[in-house]
Amino acid sequence: MMDVFTAVADPTRRSLLGHLRANGPLSITALSEPFSMSRQAVTKHLAVLHEAGLIVVTPRGRERIHSLHPEPLKAMEDWLAPYSEAWDERLDRLRHHLNGEDHDRTHR
Repeated sequence: MMDVFTAVADPTRRSLLGHLRANGPLSITALSEPFSMSRQAVTKHLAVLHEAGLIVVTPRGRERIHSLHPEPLKAMEDWLAPYSEAWDERLDRLRHHLNGEDHDRTHR
Protein backbone atom coordinates (compact mmCIF):
# COMPACT_ATOMS: atom_id res chain seq x y z
CA MET A 1 0.00 0.00 0.00
CA MET A 2 1.20 3.51 -0.84
CA ASP A 3 2.31 5.57 2.13
CA VAL A 4 -0.20 8.32 3.01
CA PHE A 5 2.60 10.86 3.45
CA THR A 6 3.88 10.11 -0.04
CA ALA A 7 0.39 10.36 -1.49
CA VAL A 8 -0.34 13.79 0.02
CA ALA A 9 3.14 15.15 -0.68
CA ASP A 10 2.01 16.21 -4.15
CA PRO A 11 0.05 19.49 -4.30
CA THR A 12 -2.21 18.22 -7.09
CA ARG A 13 -3.25 15.22 -5.02
CA ARG A 14 -3.93 17.49 -2.04
CA SER A 15 -6.08 19.64 -4.32
CA LEU A 16 -7.98 16.58 -5.52
CA LEU A 17 -8.65 15.56 -1.92
CA GLY A 18 -9.82 19.07 -1.13
CA HIS A 19 -12.10 19.05 -4.16
CA LEU A 20 -13.65 15.76 -3.01
CA ARG A 21 -14.00 17.08 0.53
CA ALA A 22 -15.79 20.20 -0.68
CA ASN A 23 -17.98 18.58 -3.33
CA GLY A 24 -18.58 15.02 -2.24
CA PRO A 25 -18.31 11.96 -4.49
CA LEU A 26 -17.47 12.83 -8.09
CA SER A 27 -16.87 11.18 -11.44
CA ILE A 28 -13.50 11.48 -13.14
CA THR A 29 -15.03 14.02 -15.52
CA ALA A 30 -16.20 16.24 -12.67
CA LEU A 31 -12.91 15.80 -10.83
CA SER A 32 -10.89 16.77 -13.90
CA GLU A 33 -12.79 20.00 -14.66
CA PRO A 34 -10.99 22.42 -12.29
CA PHE A 35 -7.52 21.15 -13.21
CA SER A 36 -5.45 22.26 -16.19
CA MET A 37 -4.16 18.78 -16.93
CA SER A 38 -5.30 15.84 -18.97
CA ARG A 39 -7.87 13.41 -17.69
CA GLN A 40 -5.16 10.74 -17.90
CA ALA A 41 -2.93 12.75 -15.54
CA VAL A 42 -5.81 13.18 -13.07
CA THR A 43 -6.47 9.43 -13.30
CA LYS A 44 -2.84 8.70 -12.36
CA HIS A 45 -3.08 10.98 -9.31
CA LEU A 46 -6.35 9.32 -8.29
CA ALA A 47 -4.70 5.90 -8.57
CA VAL A 48 -2.04 7.00 -6.07
CA LEU A 49 -4.71 8.32 -3.68
CA HIS A 50 -6.68 5.09 -4.07
CA GLU A 51 -3.60 2.96 -3.40
CA ALA A 52 -2.97 4.98 -0.22
CA GLY A 53 -6.55 4.33 0.90
CA LEU A 54 -7.53 8.00 0.74
CA ILE A 55 -10.29 7.56 -1.81
CA VAL A 56 -12.82 4.86 -2.55
CA VAL A 57 -13.92 4.13 -6.11
CA THR A 58 -17.46 2.90 -6.69
CA PRO A 59 -18.76 1.81 -10.10
CA ARG A 60 -22.00 3.54 -11.04
CA GLY A 61 -23.18 2.45 -14.45
CA ARG A 62 -20.40 3.25 -16.89
CA GLU A 63 -18.80 5.76 -14.51
CA ARG A 64 -16.53 5.32 -11.54
CA ILE A 65 -17.39 7.58 -8.64
CA HIS A 66 -14.54 8.73 -6.39
CA SER A 67 -15.23 9.43 -2.72
CA LEU A 68 -12.99 10.77 0.01
CA HIS A 69 -11.94 8.23 2.63
CA PRO A 70 -10.19 10.43 5.23
CA GLU A 71 -9.49 7.81 7.90
CA PRO A 72 -5.86 7.21 6.83
CA LEU A 73 -5.21 10.91 7.46
CA LYS A 74 -5.88 10.27 11.17
CA ALA A 75 -2.59 8.37 11.44
CA MET A 76 -0.82 11.34 9.88
CA GLU A 77 -2.55 13.73 12.27
CA ASP A 78 -1.56 11.55 15.24
CA TRP A 79 2.05 11.48 14.08
CA LEU A 80 2.14 15.26 13.58
CA ALA A 81 0.42 16.15 16.88
CA PRO A 82 3.58 16.30 19.04
CA TYR A 83 5.25 18.59 16.51
CA SER A 84 2.20 20.82 16.36
CA GLU A 85 2.10 21.03 20.16
CA ALA A 86 5.79 21.95 20.28
CA TRP A 87 5.25 24.75 17.76
CA ASP A 88 2.20 25.99 19.65
CA GLU A 89 4.30 26.21 22.83
CA ARG A 90 7.10 28.06 21.03
CA LEU A 91 4.68 30.51 19.45
CA ASP A 92 2.99 31.11 22.81
CA ARG A 93 6.38 31.88 24.39
CA LEU A 94 7.21 34.23 21.53
CA ARG A 95 3.85 35.99 21.85
CA HIS A 96 4.37 36.43 25.60
CA HIS A 97 7.90 37.71 25.02
CA LEU A 98 6.77 40.21 22.39
CA ASN A 99 3.95 41.40 24.66
CA GLY A 100 6.43 41.91 27.50
CA GLU A 101 4.81 39.21 29.61
CA ASP A 102 6.70 36.83 31.87
CA HIS A 103 6.39 33.58 29.90
CA ASP A 104 8.27 31.43 32.41
CA ARG A 105 6.53 32.00 35.71
CA THR A 106 8.43 29.10 37.32
CA HIS A 107 11.53 31.28 37.81
CA ARG A 108 9.83 33.78 40.09
